[in-house]
Amino acid sequence: MTGDPAGDPRTARTRARLRQALLDACAEGPLEELGVAALARRAGMGRATFYLHYPDLQALAVDACAEVVRDAVDALHAWRGTPDPRVPPPVLTSFFTGLVPHAALYRTLLRPGGGGPLGELLHRELRERSRTERALAGAPEPDLIASAVAASFAGVLADWLHGLIEETPETIATRIWRVLVGLHRIPVV
Repeated sequence: MTGDPAGDPRTARTRARLRQALLDACAEGPLEELGVAALARRAGMGRATFYLHYPDLQALAVDACAEVVRDAVDALHAWRGTPDPRVPPPVLTSFFTGLVPHAALYRTLLRPGGGGPLGELLHRELRERSRTERALAGAPEPDLIASAVAASFAGVLADWLHGLIEETPETIATRIWRVLVGLHRIPVV
């Protein structure tokens, strides 16, 4: 991304308008059918302004969905103390429920198995947060377990969004929570 420095409030406002225009447009139709000119008009700006901030629609889409990644990472770390494997944090259930309105857009950016630009971002941020928290807690094998947690969550999330796992948001939250708690409890030798 080019343009004004990231701390410039004008840049932040412009990018926010572009992100919102993209989310609104994708609620009406698939990303693949959206053009830069139509999106820029919807955001109330020209194509040149779009290209000052994003190289293409996919980069904008990843940026627009990056908040979802941060929400997922926060949802998985919303507990304190010893986690109850039977009951996920309520924010994790809310996270899955909140995905439903823009599921088509997320499916475009997150391929089955957890790949794709959004999957890579999710894996990277979740792995780093898990590794950091495990290392701070003095838990064994922070790198290994963090990678397993990130890969498992990204893969299950993607497969659920693509309909490969047919569960309600509440049920998938409970099931992935059990998997992740189990990964943290595996004795590594």
